[in-house]
Amino acid sequence: MTGNGVLSNDFYEDSANAHAVSENGVNLNAVHLISAQPSVSPTKLKSRRQRWNVRPSEMSKNTLNPIRAIVDGMKLTPNPHKSMIALSIGDPTVFGNLPTSESVLQAMKDAIDSHKYNGYAPSVGYQKSREAVANFYSQPGAPLEAKDVVLTSGCSQAIELAISALCNPGDNILVPCPGFSLYKTMAVSMGIHVKLYNLLPEKSWETDLQQLESLIDDKTTCLIMNNPSNPCGSVFTKTHLCNILSVASRHCIPILADEIYGDMVFPDCEFHSLAPLTRDVPILSCGGLAKRWLVPGWRMGWILIHDRNNVFGPEIREALVRLSQRILGACTVVQGALESILNSTPAEFYQNTISFLKSNSEICFYELSTIPGLTPVMPSGAMYLMVGIEMEHFPEFQNDVEFTERLVTEESVFCLPATAFEYPNFFRIVVTVPEEMLLEACGRIKEFCVRHYRHLSQGSNDLDQ
Repeated sequence: MTGNGVLSNDFYEDSANAHAVSENGVNLNAVHLISAQPSVSPTKLKSRRQRWNVRPSEMSKNTLNPIRAIVDGMKLTPNPHKSMIALSIGDPTVFGNLPTSESVLQAMKDAIDSHKYNGYAPSVGYQKSREAVANFYSQPGAPLEAKDVVLTSGCSQAIELAISALCNPGDNILVPCPGFSLYKTMAVSMGIHVKLYNLLPEKSWETDLQQLESLIDDKTTCLIMNNPSNPCGSVFTKTHLCNILSVASRHCIPILADEIYGDMVFPDCEFHSLAPLTRDVPILSCGGLAKRWLVPGWRMGWILIHDRNNVFGPEIREALVRLSQRILGACTVVQGALESILNSTPAEFYQNTISFLKSNSEICFYELSTIPGLTPVMPSGAMYLMVGIEMEHFPEFQNDVEFTERLVTEESVFCLPATAFEYPNFFRIVVTVPEEMLLEACGRIKEFCVRHYRHLSQGSNDLDQ
């Protein structure tokens, strides 16, 4: 059928039958006939399925979120005498102590009241909304126009589109370890192999550049870099970012830069977006409203296409457009509010959020540093803190999963075991909880560790009982 609803010639009967004359004398040559369905032979009838046989797709079977797989398998029975404190959820809105700005809410109310954003938008987003994002993030070293922006349903969809546009089944991508588990979840479901490059806790989670470079081969199609980091809370220096770019440049590997926590850095630190630091490495930078504006449920993300040397060419841009058409774009109401959200949110709102996160991080780091057997790593941004467990001092537990499981059972404090990030013998704490709750949690963690800690004997590996 053609676009105007007229049947195409493929549906018309062949010319020989068109010369037939019907029983009532009508010349069938004057009309187009639709071919009748051919009779079904007994052989074909026998080949039909005799019973239902519905099976899940290979893609669904290959899709696994490590966090859910690990958490769902844990025996989480909180102590009934202690209220549950969840330090595991990467959602800053859970406890209600970090509301978004009133100006952000007003922008949404205005968009709704306008009645302009109730229909479909272009799959890549409204032109005006894309212009707003381009203007907000454009820098002299990395200029952006509306055509360089694709709006998505959250940053997670931005990451999925970027991976899908750059990679084919059988290719491999480079993913940080520890790193956001969804990278691997998405890649493996698409038949893309994942190679983990190490982040070094003793160097504030900087990349092991030599090990990273050793992983690259002729099937490597993308390097994923997350800065500031989930789960580490680390922020890379400009020098370190340039070193990563040098590796990508030498091997002609494009970068997917997950910058959803961009500018969520503590005052004594500075965030450097990756794109302005290179002249030749093409970058798909993924971001969104979720974390900095504290509205993860609004599902507004974006891809910023940085390609000054036209390495991507029109093909990658067209690929992103085609892939975006699979779900017909991001929420239109949020798109309608986007320009006002970006341009009218007061600086004080950002500063207050950062001040709270830094204060809680410092409290958590200080409190946990006094606990035998734990080694916290002070973050510089985002909303997370990673804590090492000296497992040799806790012989009752085989690994971080058992450690955190028992912590819930005895103290009703839930920290996410870092095995979920492919980094065993650590756990992650989310520092967005109210301060008094964080202090209470740290006190309980200390009680737990003191209760289970065992000293190592001098000069041997035996444990004192």
